[in-house]
Amino acid sequence: MFLFLMVVGLGVGTLLAVLFAPQIRRYAAGGVCRSAARLDGKTVLITGANTGIGKETALDLAMRGARVIMACRDVEKGEEAAASIRAAHANADVEVRELDLADTCSIRAFAQRFLQEVNHLHILINNAGVMMCPYTKTIDGFEMHIGVNHLGHFLLTSLLIGLLKRSAPARVVVVSSLAHNFGWIRFHDLHSQGSYNSGLAYCQSKLANVLFTRELARRLKGTNVTVNSVHPGTVNSDLTRHSTLMTIFFTVFSMFLKTPQEGAQSSVYCAVAEELDSITGQHFSDCAPAFVAPQGRSEETARRLWEVSCELLAIQWD
Repeated sequence: MFLFLMVVGLGVGTLLAVLFAPQIRRYAAGGVCRSAARLDGKTVLITGANTGIGKETALDLAMRGARVIMACRDVEKGEEAAASIRAAHANADVEVRELDLADTCSIRAFAQRFLQEVNHLHILINNAGVMMCPYTKTIDGFEMHIGVNHLGHFLLTSLLIGLLKRSAPARVVVVSSLAHNFGWIRFHDLHSQGSYNSGLAYCQSKLANVLFTRELARRLKGTNVTVNSVHPGTVNSDLTRHSTLMTIFFTVFSMFLKTPQEGAQSSVYCAVAEELDSITGQHFSDCAPAFVAPQGRSEETARRLWEVSCELLAIQWD
């Protein structure tokens, strides 16, 4: 009897999903960037632009006339993504440069070459990230989530901040997540050496993104460089590749998830929307202001994380 009821329930659920598929998809798609702003003459740098929302963000901004530099760990995949963007938009000005956010030497080498060859930087989108990967460390010994998602972008931004200021008005967009609500900065064990949970490590890194955004915005007041963070939504991408359970879940419920193009909308919005010219230190989702968890609004935690990050990276950034 139980088996019969379960089969009937699945059948009814499937039928309802098919009947209401258009409505479900419209709801799942979320907000859309309505701005028609052009970016002719502007230079954009996007990390992790070879796939997912990074690639879709690169396509959108390239179609607006920007010069888009795609910073990718895997250059071959990056070139494939750039080729597909050029195929979609013949006039797209896109180029690929190697950047491994899990290696501070790679970040410094990337920034050094970038500063030598690029005269302006109007939009920096810190998009790259890892999610729920097995316990591993970066080249410099940082736990992978905090190392790539936070420390790697922290160092990159510090090295390029001078160019952003000289190019002002400029914008920094930090891709965070709703997962920051479930994160805490474990200063006593930032690299999860005492205990490790891939989900909690991811949440901690996404909270770090929000705190970094707010502290950087505070420090950049009066420079005409704005900084905002975004939650892209639950996007059907390869970010879940390290979790078999998440991959299965995303496959089964793909109808309820955003496509990479839909997930890129908030990043694009924060990069181009005219109404955000002077908005800084805020968090967005679905192209609208979004809730920030109490631990993400702590100025004390943000300042302490800044100081700890500088110590770990052996840099001074006042």
